[in-house]
Amino acid sequence: MTQLPDSIEDSVISAILGGRLRPGTRLGEAKLAEVYGVSRTRVREAMMRLETRGIVHVSARRGWFVVEPSATEARAAFQARRVIETGMLRDLQTLPGHTLPAHTLRGDAVAHLRAHVEEEREALHTGHVGSRTCLLGDFHIHLAHAFGNPFLTDILRDLTARTTLVSMLYQSDQDAAASSDDHAGIVTLLADGDYAGAARLMDEHIRRVEDGLDLAAAPDPLAGLREILSPGAPA
Repeated sequence: MTQLPDSIEDSVISAILGGRLRPGTRLGEAKLAEVYGVSRTRVREAMMRLETRGIVHVSARRGWFVVEPSATEARAAFQARRVIETGMLRDLQTLPGHTLPAHTLRGDAVAHLRAHVEEEREALHTGHVGSRTCLLGDFHIHLAHAFGNPFLTDILRDLTARTTLVSMLYQSDQDAAASSDDHAGIVTLLADGDYAGAARLMDEHIRRVEDGLDLAAAPDPLAGLREILSPGAPA
C-alpha cells in the first residue's frame, strides 16, 4: 500500500477542484484506508472534519458521500464568495500600499497570478478539461494566498470547492474562456493599483458564473425509481 503525500482532506478537496470527484460520489472508508495505508478510524476522523467544512455528508448505513448542493445552498455559496472576495479586494484601496503585509498583496503576487492565468490559457488551448477546471478554481485560492492571510486562503479553498460542485450540477455550458478573461482583467487592474476596479470586476465575474447556472436543472434522485414505478414501465 502506498501512502499518498497529501492528507485525505487535501486530496478530496483537490479532486473536487479538478473535477475528478463529482457530487454524490461515495467515499468508502475501507477503500480510503487501504489507499492511504491508515486505519478506518483515521479515515472517519478525516471525513468528519470534511463534513464540518460542508464538503461531505454521512448517510446512515450507507457511508460518506460528496455533497450535492441544493439550489438554495448554491446561491448561498456564491453570495459568500462575492462578499469575501470583493471585500478582500476593496480593503486594499483604504490601506497604504506597502506597510501592512497582512492586508496588502505580496511583492511577487501579480507576477505569480499572471503566470497562473497563462497556465489557464494553456489548459484552454489543449482542451484538458480537468486541468482547466482545477486552474480556474485555483486562481481564487492563489489570490487569497497573495494577501498572506491563511484564514482567507482556507475559507476560499472550501468555498471554491463547493461552488465547483455547484457548477457540476447546475452549469449546462460553462464559459471557461470568459472566466479566464475575467481573471486576466482582475490581475491587470491589481497591477495598475486599481483595487476598486478589481473588486468591481470580481463581483461581476462571480455574478456571471452564478447567472449561468440553471438552478432548475438539479438531477432528480428518484428518477430511476419513478421510471420503474410509472404505469407505462415495461414488465
